[in-house]
Amino acid sequence: MSVSIDIAGLPAERIHVVPSPLAELGMALHALSEPAHHPGLQGWTTSVSACLDPCLADRLCEADFLWRSTYSDVFVPFAGVPGLHTPPGATLADELDLLDKLSDEEFVDAALEFTCQTTYATRGTSRLADRAARERVLDLAAARGTHQVRFTQRLLDDPPAIRAWFRRLLQDCDEAFFADVWARVQHQLAADARHTTQLLRHKGLREALTSVSAAVSMDEAGDAVVVDKMSVGQTSVGDGSLFLVPTSLGRPHLFVVHRHGWQPTILYPVAAGTPGPRTPSVAELTLRMSALAHPVRMRLCRHLARGAYTTGELADAHGMTAPEISRHLSVLKKAGLVTTRRHGRYVQHQLDLGVVSRLGGDFIEGVLR
Repeated sequence: MSVSIDIAGLPAERIHVVPSPLAELGMALHALSEPAHHPGLQGWTTSVSACLDPCLADRLCEADFLWRSTYSDVFVPFAGVPGLHTPPGATLADELDLLDKLSDEEFVDAALEFTCQTTYATRGTSRLADRAARERVLDLAAARGTHQVRFTQRLLDDPPAIRAWFRRLLQDCDEAFFADVWARVQHQLAADARHTTQLLRHKGLREALTSVSAAVSMDEAGDAVVVDKMSVGQTSVGDGSLFLVPTSLGRPHLFVVHRHGWQPTILYPVAAGTPGPRTPSVAELTLRMSALAHPVRMRLCRHLARGAYTTGELADAHGMTAPEISRHLSVLKKAGLVTTRRHGRYVQHQLDLGVVSRLGGDFIEGVLR
């Protein structure tokens, strides 16, 4: 599973690494609404939530679906501005001006991502002009709660009013807490963007993508950027640009904008401190979880977690033949769950407790990515 961006023929000058204050504000709002996703920000989220004006907190609840369960593309309006070559703004005010350049149709589509729409990468039916599409959106909103139905109704009835309300909300968030956040992180983001840009210029896109995230790569032909995610999607740069946007608050999320007609954009978390163990790919996670799903292999793991055993010992313990045990061990080894060592004339196998203990966390990170 992955999201693929066709970049065939894309010149280097149309690949940009640029921080975005509005995208970072979206990340901040997400972290405040889902602190469990961001344990490293616990102190900050607790402090901001405790000091948040109750009136502003209530207003945030009205539209929290824009950043809680999904990260709405309203936070990357530069990607949807007509012309397909607009970079993120230098300030939040600049980016809010870019948000105003989106048509009502584009704004509504981006704001309604909570509906888990299937037309994200294709041109869908207008929710403003088509009655059936409008009713479908309201039905989907009803499943998420009454306040989302009310907000969606208002959005469909009067997009300009909601756009003005949303801009005012973001400006108030800037005044309440985000201006301090941006003053603290913008230099780190700018430094990361400079570093990645230098890699891009001197070592090429493949090397730059590797530095951005282990989950981002190029195909062998160099014609596509592939983002390893538990979702499937594809888009093409076409006549537009490719944007890489660093975020300080985004970890563990890795967002890919591949909306139909928008500039492909990857929002990636900047490196923080000493890197930990490499997060396995979706394919590796699938392999490991499938390997553990078999009852015989689960029982083998019980032995292998306690010590190193030979194939013969495991065969005797489980009342199976050595070839049968070997086949199960082969599956576990291929999944990276079992290590093998030679001890004299014996070959011993043992469960890699470090890999297994990280499996739950790796799965959660893969899901959130």
